[in-house]
Amino acid sequence: MRYVKYAAGALVLFSGLQWAHADTLDVVKKRGYVECGVTTGFAGFSAPDAKGNWKGLDIDVCRAVAAATLGDASKFKAVPLNSQQRFTALQSGEIDLLARNTTVTQQRDTALGAIHAGINYYDGQGFLVPKSLKVKSAKELDGATVCMQTGTSNENTMADWARANKISYKPVVIEQFNEVVNAFASGRCDVFTTDASGLASIRISKLQNPDNYVVLPEIISKEPLGPFVRQGDDAWLNIVKWSLYAMIGAEELGVTSKNVDEELKSNNPNVQRLLGVTPGAGKNMGLDEKWAYNIVKQVGNYGESFERNVGMDSPLKIPRGLNAQWNKGGLMYALPVR
Repeated sequence: MRYVKYAAGALVLFSGLQWAHADTLDVVKKRGYVECGVTTGFAGFSAPDAKGNWKGLDIDVCRAVAAATLGDASKFKAVPLNSQQRFTALQSGEIDLLARNTTVTQQRDTALGAIHAGINYYDGQGFLVPKSLKVKSAKELDGATVCMQTGTSNENTMADWARANKISYKPVVIEQFNEVVNAFASGRCDVFTTDASGLASIRISKLQNPDNYVVLPEIISKEPLGPFVRQGDDAWLNIVKWSLYAMIGAEELGVTSKNVDEELKSNNPNVQRLLGVTPGAGKNMGLDEKWAYNIVKQVGNYGESFERNVGMDSPLKIPRGLNAQWNKGGLMYALPVR
């Protein structure tokens, strides 16, 4: 069962100190589910399907944490948040973790009472334009009207890039994501700029004629996306971080949702430690020794999650690129379980 809760626009911000020493794991166990902040609907990353079940690459982080802590990947509530609400909801304790295609930056990691717990998607900001503009490069966009969402890092990145390349533009900054998409689709602006993964999602899932639009080749920033937790609760940080690493590490080791039961018999000591055959990793985090087994069995490894949500088995068909394993030309690298 999936649980959905609407996040109120007005959130009361408690002091960071109040939450600095909260034991989130105990709270989650007593409550019986994980409160997970997600987008209001972003195909491939976090969006409800026709039956109201939330799915996506970010949702699989929520599911992995639920599987690790409660033994059941379905025990989470998806809390839809827009870009301006997300950190307030985390700071105030409305959510246990934020898994909402959020870029890790120095300011976000140090000044907001939050800290990232790994990277689940390496991205970069790009540009989506109608083919009718006959534009081949972002450097041909001088004088263009550019749509973007407020409260994101895209605003500053766009300004910095335009200044460096001596390009003038007129920003159209809108708070609600769907309103930004509608403004672009109606021709109110020439360009939509956000993370390249978002552009792929928008093109396929939000625009009436996807073939009439093209993503330009330029990537103008580094946008490492990942889950965030509150600062001051290192035990919970470890759980969220290692839940993600379990998925990445399982792919490297060749452990999948389909073969994980057979892999319990593996002679590989790395597999034995990951799956709890050799005990210790679970105890270190206050979890059952089958924490990672439950993740892989119920959610899958990182590659399985990537392909079904955003990769070649999905409508988005995004290539692995930087999100391939480190030994296959990408940046995905799990720290060792030992």
